[in-house]
Amino acid sequence: MQIIPAIDLREGRVVRLAQGDYQRETRYATDALELARSYAGSGAGWLHVVDLDGARSGELENLRVIEALAASGLHVQAGGGVREQADVERLFAAGVARVVVGSVAVREPAMVEAWLAHFGRERICIALDTRAVSDRWTLPVRGWTESSPVDLDELAPRYAQAGARHLLCTDIARDGMLSGPNIALYAHLRALAPQLAVQASGGIRDAADLLALRAVGAAAAILGRSLLEGRLSIEDALRC
Repeated sequence: MQIIPAIDLREGRVVRLAQGDYQRETRYATDALELARSYAGSGAGWLHVVDLDGARSGELENLRVIEALAASGLHVQAGGGVREQADVERLFAAGVARVVVGSVAVREPAMVEAWLAHFGRERICIALDTRAVSDRWTLPVRGWTESSPVDLDELAPRYAQAGARHLLCTDIARDGMLSGPNIALYAHLRALAPQLAVQASGGIRDAADLLALRAVGAAAAILGRSLLEGRLSIEDALRC
């Protein structure tokens, strides 16, 4: 299982949101580029970057910072604000290794399937971030501020059949809460679409959580707040 530290950007600053709520933001004094370099120096190979401004507005608002992060020595996967193929191409031009597509993957799957065919399955990561509502795993969009009519059980198998390789799934209720990952969700995804390399995100606290995710077959774990607040070191995470 791969360990991928995360940096969420808002107005160029490192932040975390609680459960995706833009009104519940925690800002960190750490400079984004310095943080990325520290992760690289500790042995991380990849960095997950989210343009939170872009996720809500539909524009690539932190592109200059993302470009600097892509030159930090880490392979960067980045998303937030990707709506058109030109946005994907701009991120690749900025040095991003893999583009994460979220809202557009939910709203316009046929277009994203065309991107998979055009750019290749290793360069696109499908983000199906989910919120449990009754007995459905719903898929909110636009920075998790709007609902959509389709659900996780519909789209994950569709993308697997279309040749997608990487699927990032965040349990929104646990994001930024340090409440532990939703192990049942990732076990469900692995059974639903075993062809996909699932990146687990949301709630990861410690090494025990990482071992539990590895046991259910997660291909990667995205770590945000636990690293930022020193609850888990990148070195200890990598040792898992």
